[in-house]
Amino acid sequence: MGAWLLWLIAGGLFAAGELASLDLVLLMFAGGALGGMTVALLGLGVAIQIAAFVVVSVGLMVLIRPIAKRHLVDRTPLQIDGADVYVGRTAIVTERVDHRDGRITMGADVWSARSEYEGQAFDVGEKVRIMEIKGATAIVADALE
Repeated sequence: MGAWLLWLIAGGLFAAGELASLDLVLLMFAGGALGGMTVALLGLGVAIQIAAFVVVSVGLMVLIRPIAKRHLVDRTPLQIDGADVYVGRTAIVTERVDHRDGRITMGADVWSARSEYEGQAFDVGEKVRIMEIKGATAIVADALE
């Protein structure tokens, strides 16, 4: 088995390990392994292959990793997911909503609901705004529209 193939396998393993760590360190080592593979394909010795691996890995760590990490961390918008996507939306009351219980619809979805404050109630047909989701229950208030 050629040395270049061992470097290629090492690069693949480093890249696969990166999928588990997501820290961009193992990916830089994968790049270094490709550098070692390139030197091996040129027919140079093991010491030079290892030196190429170290130089390319350190170079990628110092030059590329900070830029890549900044692009991934700073430029990724905060993502709202799960039931939180409903917060702020309006819904229509289908069963009277008070501080204990009630029902609302958002499009085709039917949700159990409670009013945000004690003594606050909404009658069938009123428009309400979802303020919070607790479990499978929407906490609602006046839509102010």
